[in-house]
Amino acid sequence: MATVPLGTAATYGVLANTAITNTGPTVVAGDLGVSPAGAVTGFPPGTVTGTIHLNDAAAAQAQTDLLNGYANALVRPVTATVATELGGTTLTPGVYNSLSGTFSLNGTLTLDAQGDPNAVFVFKTITTLITGATGNVNLINQAQSSNVFWQVGSSATLGAGSTIRGSILAFTSITATTGAIVDGRLLAIGAAVTLDSNAVTVPSLSTCSVVVQPVAGPVVVGQPTSVSAVVTCNGLPVVGGSVTFTGGAVPVTVTTNAAGIATGSLTFNTAGPATITATVTAAGSGCACTGVVSAPLPITVTPQPSCLVVVQPVSGPVVVGQPTPVSAVVTCNGLPVVGGSVTFTGGAVPVTATTNAAGVATGSLTFNTAGPATITATVTAAGTACACTGVASAPLPITVTPATGPLSAAPACWHVNLPFPIPSLFAATLTAAVTPAQAGVTVTFFVSGLPVGTAVTNANGIATLNAGLSILQISASSYTATATVGGVPVQATNTLRPCFPPA
Repeated sequence: MATVPLGTAATYGVLANTAITNTGPTVVAGDLGVSPAGAVTGFPPGTVTGTIHLNDAAAAQAQTDLLNGYANALVRPVTATVATELGGTTLTPGVYNSLSGTFSLNGTLTLDAQGDPNAVFVFKTITTLITGATGNVNLINQAQSSNVFWQVGSSATLGAGSTIRGSILAFTSITATTGAIVDGRLLAIGAAVTLDSNAVTVPSLSTCSVVVQPVAGPVVVGQPTSVSAVVTCNGLPVVGGSVTFTGGAVPVTVTTNAAGIATGSLTFNTAGPATITATVTAAGSGCACTGVVSAPLPITVTPQPSCLVVVQPVSGPVVVGQPTPVSAVVTCNGLPVVGGSVTFTGGAVPVTATTNAAGVATGSLTFNTAGPATITATVTAAGTACACTGVASAPLPITVTPATGPLSAAPACWHVNLPFPIPSLFAATLTAAVTPAQAGVTVTFFVSGLPVGTAVTNANGIATLNAGLSILQISASSYTATATVGGVPVQATNTLRPCFPPA
């Protein structure tokens, strides 16, 4: 059951409509006020620890809030009807009235909160509340005077030396006779409050606290962020309270658990500084928790993590039909992505490899056509902090060169065989190479279809022939070298032109 809301009237130990009069050394621990057109007398000798509000705006507002609180108590459903005399009884939390429409207190009334510090007790009278000299209210098992309310239909009179606990909300007037002690408030809506050497102490105000907890881990644009807040009433958890978190793209509302903790999730769409705020609605708590807002929690929203895939430059020539090693480096915010699946495309058939501990994936592509081409790497790495799935590298441009056989011929030129054209009028140096290098291969050279000699490859796989040529042979524009490499006959052709300048 919720407490009776008093609004600004909660700070007042004494509040009246027409007058507050005092005799003797009364002490009011709290504010004292009269409104709308009353007077305050007897202070001093009486003392007030708070502020005296005499027909000012604060007192007027307090009277308005008092009337609202009175109405709240008045309309509460009764949970039990008890005897007019409350002395000698023990009651648990609830809303009570009497058959006679009035209450008297001669003896001790015990209020048992049964271990709940938020337990509320409301006593409703049609007419009066009268306490005798032996009247006393005793609170046990965490019962709080701040949660005890006396809604009095006309006037309340407190006997000399009696002790009342709770707030008296009287529709007309209140009289506290000599030495009466009030652990609560004396609040009169329609007339005066009269005091005589009394002690009136405003109970500690119920405090509803909402605290947003620090966010664990980074807050990243577009990613849900777990948020939580703790709601307490006088330091104890508020259970079942509705908490709305704001600050993200869309507010989220969740309910507090048995520990008073509400946990939700916010998403932030913009990088930079931001705040998270929690607002609670908990009408059933012992505190006035509805509309209580936490202090904003400042956070920093970081940009979306960046996944980067870079194809590394190819080492050596890319040759038609020959496997070419390819590699790519995959990083998330500059750190290696391990175990990512990288697919290389651009060759005849795509190839997929996995990144190692350095974030490097290595594969092999084969290109079937000479000319310009590109190599692209696309990564799938769903387990990373970055959104790495489907991220592609920039294309790496390459040039695919035609395939060269195991035998190649170098360009050659002819010259006049001076000083004496013997045995041939013209001469040329013909060169052929075996790849990979292989020594001892016999190469036969032809010009115009006629053999001009043989040579054997050296350790570098190169065969060189100084050939004599006839006038008919120099009219040819090329020469051919033939050999048998690995049991396979091969040949190569290259140009044969006049040497310039002439030798």
